[in-house]
Amino acid sequence: MLTTKNIFIGIAAVLISAPAFAVDTPNDLAGATKITADKAKELIGAKAKIYDVRVATEYVEEHIPGAISVPYKENSKKEAGFDASQDKFDLSKIDSDKNVSIIFQCNGPECWKSYKASAMAVKSGYKNIYWFRGGLPEWKQKGFATEK
Repeated sequence: MLTTKNIFIGIAAVLISAPAFAVDTPNDLAGATKITADKAKELIGAKAKIYDVRVATEYVEEHIPGAISVPYKENSKKEAGFDASQDKFDLSKIDSDKNVSIIFQCNGPECWKSYKASAMAVKSGYKNIYWFRGGLPEWKQKGFATEK
């Protein structure tokens, strides 16, 4: 017999067994400036360096013109207090001038790689970090050009 209690138990079982949904990155990152696609385009025009921290195959498929591929290998939890020692990110491939304007981007708010790369750069003493939270999806939504 179908009862309200049985329906509730069934729904609860589905929710408990469902895969976890992607958790969006925080809205802010201390020491970095979160930017939009418009601001990213403006900064790139002013000679800021943009780093695409997605996996290399994604970069090859499509990327923002002028972006430099420096993949962020993520093993840590998707949370603000992530353990950077579990990840691999080669900061030596980033401009050594800690005053240069640097943009990090990946695949939008649910992609933690640009957040984590930005956080690592801030901790390493970089002063002008721009975190393009919307990344490639926002860039394309604006109709801005991409390249392969």
